[in-house]
Amino acid sequence: MFLRSIASAVPEYPFTQDQCWNAMQDGGLTSRLKPRSAALVEKILTGGNSGIATRNFAVPDIVPLFSRGPQQLSEDYEREAPALAAEALSKAICKAGIAPAEIDALFLCTCTGYLCPGVTSHVAEKLDLRPDVYLADLVGLGCGAAIPTLRAAHGFLAANPDATIAVVAVEICSAAFYADDDPGVLISLCLFGDGASASIWSGTGQSGAWRAGDFTTVHVPEEREKIRFVNADGHLKNQLHKSVPGLAADAVAQLYARRTGDPDQVLAHSGGRDVIDALEGVLPFSLAETRAVLERHGNMSSPSVLFALEKRLASPADDRHLWLTAFGAGFAAHACEMRKD
Repeated sequence: MFLRSIASAVPEYPFTQDQCWNAMQDGGLTSRLKPRSAALVEKILTGGNSGIATRNFAVPDIVPLFSRGPQQLSEDYEREAPALAAEALSKAICKAGIAPAEIDALFLCTCTGYLCPGVTSHVAEKLDLRPDVYLADLVGLGCGAAIPTLRAAHGFLAANPDATIAVVAVEICSAAFYADDDPGVLISLCLFGDGASASIWSGTGQSGAWRAGDFTTVHVPEEREKIRFVNADGHLKNQLHKSVPGLAADAVAQLYARRTGDPDQVLAHSGGRDVIDALEGVLPFSLAETRAVLERHGNMSSPSVLFALEKRLASPADDRHLWLTAFGAGFAAHACEMRKD
């Protein structure tokens, strides 16, 4: 399948890590934590070595953000996820030079909230997509979801080569914030931000267009409990084990060994500073775009790898071959290759 455009969107409210620390104090979160837990959060947010400068959240006031109840968080997601997804997709449609009515299918992944009907229904309404557009919501794949969603779109285009399709990854991570004294939970509070990426694809492309294919996956279900959402009194609680950077590196190394050629650059999910360090330890690349996405936006979960792709495509690099990888809940890791014809 051939890429026609890619665009991204983040909420209008950026916050520095210092501002997040101050908000946690002002909202009383740190006083509810054990002293050791509060010290861990302070070290990450104010130590200057998290690899993150700013994150965007879908609320203008983050003081109450870290103590919202499940009902409020669910309402945040239902309001913000369709709006942010529609904003990113509207940009991608404009960049592709097409009309919304030309979209034949919309594939969308998310894991930070739940809607039924899914987010695609709301996006289709907001952008006035055709009544017969095919809508597919992929939920529960975690941070690695963008690449399996591209793979699903690839299958649709194989069966419908004349179609024009949209792929969206959207996460309102701030709608899944939860706090207790678990170190993994606290690290999550310091890493995640909100964002969406949208892209337009077709079954045929002109000379010089980017083509996606060669999808691969590694699934390690025995490590499932190391990184996943669990239910905590109605909250989505991110379960994050300290072994995740190593798990990610091992899985990505397996996928990279199965590549079909030597790429010009690797673009990865920006899971966090330690994750990127681990990936660079097993890959013959410096992950500059991945680090830049982490610095500006934090870990946005599924859209992150596509932000890195958009950044690379906007650079002056004379690339012909890119290798994308993302990983997360499952434990699962995924990859695909992009080539310029």
